[in-house]
Amino acid sequence: MASGETSTFTHETARLICEQLATGKTLREVCRAENMPPESTVRLWALDDREGFAAHYTRAREIGYHAMADDMLEIADDGRNDWMERNGEDGAGWSVNGEHMQRSRLRVDTRKWMLSKALPKVYGDKLDLTHANPDGTAITFQTVIEAKPRGCE
Repeated sequence: MASGETSTFTHETARLICEQLATGKTLREVCRAENMPPESTVRLWALDDREGFAAHYTRAREIGYHAMADDMLEIADDGRNDWMERNGEDGAGWSVNGEHMQRSRLRVDTRKWMLSKALPKVYGDKLDLTHANPDGTAITFQTVIEAKPRGCE
């Protein structure tokens, strides 16, 4: 199916989309595949709750976000390209591959930000302030910052 083409909702297509989203793929990546509808169409299916699709879509996205959290650990733990062999006038040796390390940090930071917005109760920041009264009792204030991505309400 070419990009921009309209497509008809089918349970099989919806199932395939949700399976792919649950692995941590983005909707854009899923919809690039041959015979998949455009992402705008899938988003409309979710917003319109076409044949009960909204609940399946939301659940698949949530599972996919947890898969992204697993990806962050793998990215952070993967040091295969952190060093590169150097052969130059100064002799052979090893040097830090700063570009690779910066890209890895960006990949992790992007996922952390996305998870904090998509699943704030699980991955969001919590602000916990404790204040002591003159009598020694503690007052605790806790603020949870919550935001939901559009289309996943």
